[in-house]
Amino acid sequence: MSLGAELPLWSVIPFAGILLSIAIFPLVTPRFWHHHFGKVSAFWALVFAVPFVAFHGGEAMHEILHIYITDYIPFIILLWALFTVAGGILIRGSFNGTPGLNTLFLLIGTLIASWVGTTGAAMLLIRPVIRANARRRHKVHTIVFFIFLVANIGGSLTPLGDPPLFIGCLHGVPFFWTFRLITESAVAAGLLLSLYYLLDRFLWSRETKEAQQPHEGPQEKIRIDGLHNLVFLGGILGGVLLSGLWHAGTVNILGVHQHIQNIVRDVLLVSMGLLSLVTTSKKIHEDNAFSWFPIKEVAYLFAGIFMTIVPALLILRAGEQGALAGLIASVREPAHYFWITGGLSSFLDNTPTYMTFLSSALGRFFPGVPEREAIHTLIAHKEIFLKAIATGAVYMGANTYIGNAPNFMVRSIAEENGIEMPSFFGYMLKYSVPILVPTFILITVLFFL
Repeated sequence: MSLGAELPLWSVIPFAGILLSIAIFPLVTPRFWHHHFGKVSAFWALVFAVPFVAFHGGEAMHEILHIYITDYIPFIILLWALFTVAGGILIRGSFNGTPGLNTLFLLIGTLIASWVGTTGAAMLLIRPVIRANARRRHKVHTIVFFIFLVANIGGSLTPLGDPPLFIGCLHGVPFFWTFRLITESAVAAGLLLSLYYLLDRFLWSRETKEAQQPHEGPQEKIRIDGLHNLVFLGGILGGVLLSGLWHAGTVNILGVHQHIQNIVRDVLLVSMGLLSLVTTSKKIHEDNAFSWFPIKEVAYLFAGIFMTIVPALLILRAGEQGALAGLIASVREPAHYFWITGGLSSFLDNTPTYMTFLSSALGRFFPGVPEREAIHTLIAHKEIFLKAIATGAVYMGANTYIGNAPNFMVRSIAEENGIEMPSFFGYMLKYSVPILVPTFILITVLFFL
C-alpha cells in the first residue's frame, strides 16, 4: 500500500494550522507576525514532520527530501532570480493613476505574463503601478486586480507563464497547445479588465482634486533604466526552456533523483540574479524601493507550506485508494475538473494538483496507454478535459494569497509602500469570492458544460 493510501485526512491539520496563522496573526498580533512569521512557519513544519518521520521512517524522510529538492528549492531559486532581475529594471515617468492608465498597466502585465512568467511580469510592473497611484486614496482594488490578472490569469498562454503548464509540457503537452486557451483567457481577462475600469472610474470620481490633477512642475519623461537586465531575464527564460528541452540524465541527491538539466538551470538562474545585482546601480534599486523582505517572507512561509502540504499531495496522488477517494471518484465532467483542480490549486501547489487530475483523466479514458501517447489522444478526442484542468490550475491561483507565489510578493511590496492590503480572509470575502467566483461560473457555463 502506498504511503498516501495510509495517511488519514487529519494529517493535513498542520497545513490548516499554517494557513490559519497566515490569516489570523497579521490581524490579531501584526507586530509579532512581522518579526516572527518565520518561526511560526517552522513550528507548523515541525508539528507535521516529527511525528510523520517517527511513524513512517525512511519513506517519510524520502517524501520530505523529495519535495524540497525537486520542488521547493527550484521554486525559490526561480522566484529569487525573477524578483532580483525585475527589481533592477526601473520604469520612470510622471505617471498619474487615472482609470485609463491603470487599466493599460493591467493589460500590458496580462499580455506579457505568458512570456516572462507571472512572477516576472508582476515584479516588473507592480512598483510603477504603486508609484502611479501614490496620491490616490482608493488603490487597494488596483493591487487586487493586478494579482487577479498579472500574477495569475495572464500566465495561461504558454508553458513559460505558470509552472503547471510548464510541467504539462515536460510530460508531453505540446509547447504551443496552450494557445488554444486564448478564447477562455480572453473572456476571463476581458471581463475582469472591464469590471476593473468601471470600478476604478467610480472610485476616481471620489478622489480628491489633488489626486486627479497631473503632477505639478517638470514632467519626467517615460524611460526605462536598467535595461541591461532584460538580458538576464532572457537568460532566466532560456534556462527554464533548456531544462524542458534537454535531457541529460539524473543524479542522486540524498536518495532523491534530480535531473541534471534542472541543476544546470538552477545554477544559471542564480548566476543571472547575481550578475543583475553586480551590474545594477545602487540608485536604481533605491529609486525602485527595492528590498529583500518580500522574497524573504515568501521563502520562509512557503518552506512551511511545502512541508505541511506533503500529506495532502500524497493523499491526492493515492487517488481512489486514499482518504479523498469519494471526492476524486466524483470528478467526471469537464466542469468538475475545472473546479476541483482550481479549488485545490487555490490552497495547494497548483503544479502537483494539475498533474494529479491530468493523470486521473488519462487513467480514466486511456488506461494502460503510455503517458505521452495518452496526452496526445486526450487532446485529439477529449481536449475539453485538458482545457478544464489547465485553466482551473492557472486561473484559480488568484482565489487566495497563497494560490500563487507572486500573489504574496505583490501584497508584501504593496504593504511595504504603505498600502493597507486586506487580510487573508478579507481578500477572499471582499474580492475573490464576489468577483472571481462569478467570473469562473461564467467560464464554466460558456466553455465546460
